[in-house]
Amino acid sequence: MAEPAVFEAQRDRLWRIAYRMTGSVMDADDAVQETWLRWLAVPDGAADDPRAYLTAVVSRVCHDQFRAAKARRETYPGPWLPEPVVTEPGPEERAELDDSVGLALLAALERLTPAERLALVLHDVFAVPYERVADVLERSPDAARQAAARARRRVRVAAPRRSPDRAAHRAAVDAFLAAVADGDLDALVRVLHPDVVWRSDGGGRVGAARVPVAGAAAVARLAAGIARRFRPGAMSLEIRDVNGVPGLVVTEDGRTVLVLAFAVADDGRVVALDAVVNPEKLAHVRV
Repeated sequence: MAEPAVFEAQRDRLWRIAYRMTGSVMDADDAVQETWLRWLAVPDGAADDPRAYLTAVVSRVCHDQFRAAKARRETYPGPWLPEPVVTEPGPEERAELDDSVGLALLAALERLTPAERLALVLHDVFAVPYERVADVLERSPDAARQAAARARRRVRVAAPRRSPDRAAHRAAVDAFLAAVADGDLDALVRVLHPDVVWRSDGGGRVGAARVPVAGAAAVARLAAGIARRFRPGAMSLEIRDVNGVPGLVVTEDGRTVLVLAFAVADDGRVVALDAVVNPEKLAHVRV
């Protein structure tokens, strides 16, 4: 049997690959568990390069998961957003942000084919050589390189790039929250990029806009309307890291009811807001 400690040393990396490949906490957990079971079946010493072997296994599992999920999501009610990963705020001195895990980018990856997503995630995010990507895809290195190039072009068009500066991102979230709390629509419009887009994922289970809302004025009115339904005492709001950057978490009667992720442009204005309200996607978020 393969050595369990070898797998454990790679577990976090495998989960990060799986989450970027699936956009789902549950699917990422399942993919890592399946990889673990397959690892246990490997004869001791049979994998010359355990890191490469485990990367290939989890990638193939996620490739199949994503292919099946794409078919299901074609009938999803309204925008589909990834399950958010909510953690305690990170260190303020961490200036550079990881753009590869932003909700807006993960949602854009949904537009890719499974092969394109796998090639982009493995090569561009985890620096896996095209030769190894090709082995996973069972294609030539040239085909793997072309798949990643197509993915980059499509993502560049679909996903807003987040500001790489954590302080600027936090300042935009603070300004947004202050304007909403004051009911100041003019101030809210000023913190929003003219091309800002608000997407809501209710999964057909709770009320949410079935189409994206675009434009600073329209998004400001929507945010102000949602804020008016806030019930002090029964509800609480907290700034926490959402996929690695400051975002907002709203709880009601002890359960998470909204996670709001922000993408902030280089000019310091909010260019995308992703509101996850589907209870199934919030069940793992600890209050």
